[in-house]
Amino acid sequence: MSAIEPPLQLTSSKPQRLFGNFRMRWIAGAVLSSVAAQALGCAGYHLGNQYLYRSDIRTVHVMAVEMESNRRYLGQRLREAIIKDVEINTPLTITDPQISDSFIRVRIANERKRVAGENINDDPRTLQINWVVDVDWVDRAGVPLMQFQSVQINRDGEFIPEGGQSMATAQQRIIEQVARDVISQMQMPW
Repeated sequence: MSAIEPPLQLTSSKPQRLFGNFRMRWIAGAVLSSVAAQALGCAGYHLGNQYLYRSDIRTVHVMAVEMESNRRYLGQRLREAIIKDVEINTPLTITDPQISDSFIRVRIANERKRVAGENINDDPRTLQINWVVDVDWVDRAGVPLMQFQSVQINRDGEFIPEGGQSMATAQQRIIEQVARDVISQMQMPW
């Protein structure tokens, strides 16, 4: 049986200094600069959507949508879409008007349908829907909370009945776009 040999030790004639070679100095510099960047330059960055919205407002009530159109349930569908987007994309809570900090008021100012394309027999083939929606977000005292006092959103949607599309699907796309626009207007400016 052989005896256990001690581990091989490397010896050098040059004395080793801390960060003696270029590679070690480069690694130390990279580490120090990233620590300094995190400590100084990135101190103002935050994660999460709670920093995009006002911190003094916690609850919101989406009022019934006013509209000039005679089309049924458009206002209800738009209100439901805005409530859904507020619940999903913001830290705000939807509440009753008696206990709410703020109110979102929406009015469909104009809703029209027009022919965008016809065939040779003047039959409509492509139809276009246009909505003009006025939105404002105010606190309990009526002070505007958005960057602009009132926002007018103008959205278009096209549909082709022969392609299986309907006016209801085009309206739903516009409703979803308007709801996203309302949420983006509620964010604080950078």
